[in-house]
Amino acid sequence: MDRRSLLKLAPAAAASTLALPGLVHAQGQPKVLRIASTAFAENGKASLSGTPYRVQQEGWLAGELAKRGVQLEWFPVTGDTGATMNEAFASGRIEFAAYGDLPSVILNAGGVRTQVVVPAGRGADLFLLVPTSSSARSLLDLKGKRISVHRGRPWELGLLHLIEDNRLTPRDFKLVNMDIKPGASALATGAVDGLFQLNGYPLEDKGIGRIIWSSKGQPDRKMRAELWGRRDYTRANPELAELVATAWIKAQYWAAQDENRDAVIRDGTRNGTPESVIRRTYDDPSLPWKDRWTPLYDEVVHRHYRRVVAFARSQKLIRQDLPSEELLEPRFVNAALKNLGLAQYWSASPVKRT
Repeated sequence: MDRRSLLKLAPAAAASTLALPGLVHAQGQPKVLRIASTAFAENGKASLSGTPYRVQQEGWLAGELAKRGVQLEWFPVTGDTGATMNEAFASGRIEFAAYGDLPSVILNAGGVRTQVVVPAGRGADLFLLVPTSSSARSLLDLKGKRISVHRGRPWELGLLHLIEDNRLTPRDFKLVNMDIKPGASALATGAVDGLFQLNGYPLEDKGIGRIIWSSKGQPDRKMRAELWGRRDYTRANPELAELVATAWIKAQYWAAQDENRDAVIRDGTRNGTPESVIRRTYDDPSLPWKDRWTPLYDEVVHRHYRRVVAFARSQKLIRQDLPSEELLEPRFVNAALKNLGLAQYWSASPVKRT
């Protein structure tokens, strides 16, 4: 999703909410529950990945909903997931979605209210790469040079944090707005001096670039994607929302078991990513395997969303204040953990109130 799409989306989403009667609470229980998730092409059809794939394969959620006369429908999304899922929320085509932090903040600022139903672990790592021929060893070596980053995407916040950590400002660099594939091509040809993006291992393996920084070991510098639910729906149908949260936590608990690590890695290769890349992606000595899958609303989660909201406001991606606490709804996770006997399984860092 580029900056222009992001800026246009908020007022359009708000208008859609006002215009669609489908978002008004209907009498009685809904007959269909729809969940959107990122997807990829597999054997000629769209396939889910990650936690949604595990929820789908286990079948528990579909079975529990069927007992209540509710049909589960998956809404697979490829391509520009942020814009597509925001538009689906705004038009009432979905009730839940597993996707990134920044598009969700922008959607909420535009008047379509959603909340995090289940936090998705400790986030995804970000990477800074340089051409293989570059002598650069750190961000400081790129001062005054060209760095490609897709502006308005969640990982732009990671780059700004990295710049800030080095006591520099964005004005110390020439930031070039490019999507991931054009950015990789620019790095390969030397048209840019650096590239900031998700998962740099495939580019390094292909000899396109060399990683000089990653967010491994730094939970506050990762990108997050969660399970979000439409607020009016979860308030009107708390039992169904709790079922969805329970299914997600069951899947995250399954992934957190050491004996399932290889199965998790195999799942990650289904989109064609080499197993060596998946293993390195998960390899982080500072992050215990179990904690990678924590669904808790701890200080890491709260602090992250305070920063995302502040970033969106500073970049004029949202035009008004949005209390970050309103984006987080822990009651479904708390109930699910209790019902599953997992209330003490994960430990949380205390939340600091601001």
